[in-house]
Amino acid sequence: MGADLIPLSKISRLRMRELGIDEARVLQLAGLSPVLYRSARPRFSTRQFFALWQAIGEVSDDPTLGLRMGEHTKVEHAEVILLVALYSANFRAAMEKIARYKRLVCPEEITVEYTAVEAIAHYRWTASENHAPATLTDAMFASALSLVRRATGDVTAAPRRVEFIRQRPTQDLVEMYSRYFGCAVHFGMERDLIVWDLATMDEPFLTSNEDLVDLLLPGLEAALRDYARAASLTEQVGAILGRGMRGERPSVEAVAKQLHLSPRTLQRRLADEGTSYQEQLDLVRQQTARHLLTSTDLEPGEIAFFLGFEEINSFTRAFHHWEGTTPNRWRETARPS
Repeated sequence: MGADLIPLSKISRLRMRELGIDEARVLQLAGLSPVLYRSARPRFSTRQFFALWQAIGEVSDDPTLGLRMGEHTKVEHAEVILLVALYSANFRAAMEKIARYKRLVCPEEITVEYTAVEAIAHYRWTASENHAPATLTDAMFASALSLVRRATGDVTAAPRRVEFIRQRPTQDLVEMYSRYFGCAVHFGMERDLIVWDLATMDEPFLTSNEDLVDLLLPGLEAALRDYARAASLTEQVGAILGRGMRGERPSVEAVAKQLHLSPRTLQRRLADEGTSYQEQLDLVRQQTARHLLTSTDLEPGEIAFFLGFEEINSFTRAFHHWEGTTPNRWRETARPS
């Protein structure tokens, strides 16, 4: 699935109608054509998709609208990826499948990092330097919570904590989010993520159905092979580098290993596509830096560490080369008042 071919799921359109959202007003605010929206399976660019979800949040005064959009009320209308997750043995297996097949429907990347006691699920859009609208992120997180509660039968199941990149809202809204998720919710963080207990990840799903999973997986795997053939090496390298921005500089050897290539072959094939490993690393660092400067309160030194720079001066010089100014001055002009 290309970055400019994101479908609006049937279940999302159904939820809009169930919640009484004025679809015509949403399209007007998003600047989208009603003709495109009325097609059987409308597809949007990332910019259009973000504009659509931004407009969904603007047409209502209900701060829980995004959360309600993500709740699973009509599973019979769900996309095949959600069904495969629902029929999995447990939440760990479900998240593995969601993370593997999500790229087939949109350029959202989900990674799960495991520690001794936690499973940290990180959500990131790879085709935009801007973070997703709050309404869309809320819907994705609510969908994960809804999946756990429906599949385990435990309506009180909750994450350990939730983290949002967006700025901290009013105290009333902070408390509302905490009540909804049943855990601490933090704002102004580096990443959009949900942290789960390992016990939650391994809780058996009452909805598990191996026969149905075996029936659905071959089609998803075939689509995944087609996707991999269609994606350029440059796009694949960019996605890997984006995942690797965790306080260290991803080496060309490490990236090549993930692609099952030698470093020399990787460099040669990137050159054939008119780029290089260093150019892609600089591009991902630049996009991530812009994203963090506009969306968080992290200091430039913290962002430098996150991007794998050994010292802040190196980051400042690189940023000045990219944008023609310092990180702090860029932040002052780029952030909305």
